[in-house]
Amino acid sequence: MAKYESKSLRNLAVVGHGSTGKTSLCESILFISGKSERLGRVDDASSVMDFEPEEQKRRSSISSAANFIEWDKHKINFIDTPGDSNFTYDIKCSLSVVDNAVIVIDAVGGVEFQTQKVWELADEYDLPRAIFINRMDRERADFKKALESIKSNFKKKVTPICLPIGAEDKFNGIIDLIAFKAYSFADNKGTGKASDIPAEMMEEAKAFHDTMVEDIAETDDELMNKYLEEGELSAEELKAGLQKGVSSGNLIPLICGSAIKGIGVSLLLDIAAGSFRSPVECPPKKGKIPGADTVEERMPSEDAPFSAIVFKTIADPYAGRLTLFRVYSGKLNSDTGVYNSSKKVTEKFGHVFFLEGKNQKQAEVLIPGDIAGVAKLKDTVTGNTLCAEKSPIIFDAVEVPNPIMSFAIEPKTRGDEDKIASSIHRLTEEDPTIAFTRNVETKEMILSGMGQVHIEVNIEKMRRKFGVEVNLNTPKVPYKETIKGKTNVQGKYKKQSGGRGQFGDCWIDIEPLPRGGGFIFEDKIVGGVIPGQYRPAVEKGIVEAAAKGVIAGYPVVDFKVALTFGSYHTVDSSEMAFKIAGSMAFQKGVEQCQPILLEPIVNINIEVPDEYMGDVIGDLNSRRGRVLGMETHGSNQVIKGQVPLAEILKYAPDLRSMTSGRGNFTYTESHYEEVPAFIAEKIIAESKKDKEE
Repeated sequence: MAKYESKSLRNLAVVGHGSTGKTSLCESILFISGKSERLGRVDDASSVMDFEPEEQKRRSSISSAANFIEWDKHKINFIDTPGDSNFTYDIKCSLSVVDNAVIVIDAVGGVEFQTQKVWELADEYDLPRAIFINRMDRERADFKKALESIKSNFKKKVTPICLPIGAEDKFNGIIDLIAFKAYSFADNKGTGKASDIPAEMMEEAKAFHDTMVEDIAETDDELMNKYLEEGELSAEELKAGLQKGVSSGNLIPLICGSAIKGIGVSLLLDIAAGSFRSPVECPPKKGKIPGADTVEERMPSEDAPFSAIVFKTIADPYAGRLTLFRVYSGKLNSDTGVYNSSKKVTEKFGHVFFLEGKNQKQAEVLIPGDIAGVAKLKDTVTGNTLCAEKSPIIFDAVEVPNPIMSFAIEPKTRGDEDKIASSIHRLTEEDPTIAFTRNVETKEMILSGMGQVHIEVNIEKMRRKFGVEVNLNTPKVPYKETIKGKTNVQGKYKKQSGGRGQFGDCWIDIEPLPRGGGFIFEDKIVGGVIPGQYRPAVEKGIVEAAAKGVIAGYPVVDFKVALTFGSYHTVDSSEMAFKIAGSMAFQKGVEQCQPILLEPIVNINIEVPDEYMGDVIGDLNSRRGRVLGMETHGSNQVIKGQVPLAEILKYAPDLRSMTSGRGNFTYTESHYEEVPAFIAEKIIAESKKDKEE
């Protein structure tokens, strides 16, 4: 491989809605550039980029993968990203480290939900981009309809630089509007045969060409003046204007084609090499000096101190941890020490390598703009900054979103409980959007993630990588019990058997506390009716009984108990006897104090397009939720509300179905409220049934 300077590097991410052919486009790029000897296909699991077994099984990308090609004296690094919103964090991490984006749109579906999301992410990172309308050979493919969908959804200037020749099964070529030539394709190798534009398409081609020239001319005053004077621009002038417009983000070129047939791919690569932004054309990377609020910029220069950010971690049970990163400044050689400013540790780097899907190509030295990897770092994880220790800096990491869906997990094999925790810990190194907790109240192990697909994929990885199989169940709701009334009640435990008996007798006052009041115990014994050594046993009995619950087996909270009176036996009394007496008194007392069930309420933010607002609000109301307000976020509306946790345990798939996959939500714990009586009756009845069984 030739050596490249930073100005000859191009970094891009291939993004879009699921099933638009992103991976197929990447495979075609590898094949047409000569990097791959054969065209990999998703359908037959021969793809270079979708190499994870879970991806091959699903015929869909679930993890970003990097590779590179050489094209027209440039090195193009590209990252193939998932199209499912379950993996938005992975997509965002990839977009955060590239300088350009290729947005793939299906010629039938046009702009879809995830297309809009990745477009917004590209806006967030201010990325120049190109659009590739793929699958022009599909049934019902419609270039003009897809183009109209793009122009109506996106505000930026989108300019077609080619036109399709034919459609559906008759699609066999494109018209290059810059060269103003027709190209037909007889195979999938991407080499088109040039010819004159068909006569029946000349008028249409001329109209699109004129529009393209005007759009390009508007990017440069000199070009505009020449265009106004002469009415035309040369191909060289068009390419120069296109480069200026694309790299500045003011113009977005649109290419149409078929990744499977290799049509339009060479033109896309020409745009990437000739018009996309190089690392040296990007603004300096800003970061903070550790321990201070001082902002510092790192120029994309080999002479600057080394700095990089980790955008992905891959956990492998055999090869160890693979760390993928983007270099922003300075140079890095293999076998050297690098400072992790996020963790304040020095990591020993072994061989650094360039990524080729699941394979690696050893690198001699890394320069600004390089996307590379290293194996077996001990402490470094996704989002960490790597730098020179004498010139430390910390870059902002992509924020990890809160999980939105949870399952209770149990091992299929008894004794695998400890294996579950350790294997999930390894998975969270790779994917920090996975969360593992133990609910002390429900005694369940809880696995949380960004959706059902996300969780199922990680369960499959757990089985494959670590040999641990689990069952997924809907998690129990951590209800609580409390009281609304007061009472004074006796608990008396008397047992006579051969030898020494058992005797404990106590009177307690029980009353409710405000929500969140916890538990208060007061010793109001006057005199020696209960000796001092037995009184803590009464409290202990109450605490244990409260933990087990009284009416439905859930912990009793927010109450006060006062120990007021009792009696004892000089021989038969013991701590155990008074503990049992305290428990008996508490259980009897709770039943006399209007016991109720409490349920967890969460704050929820639901983001949806305007057209789904009515349906989503109506559904939220049906789930016993309440709307607290609304605010605008881009082209969407965010509904802010509160809803019982029990009503949204399976909300993610329901919301996606309701909004055609365009809605998303987050929630956080808020407080507890009384369960409506009719629901409480069902919960109590189910609890009694479970006890009987």
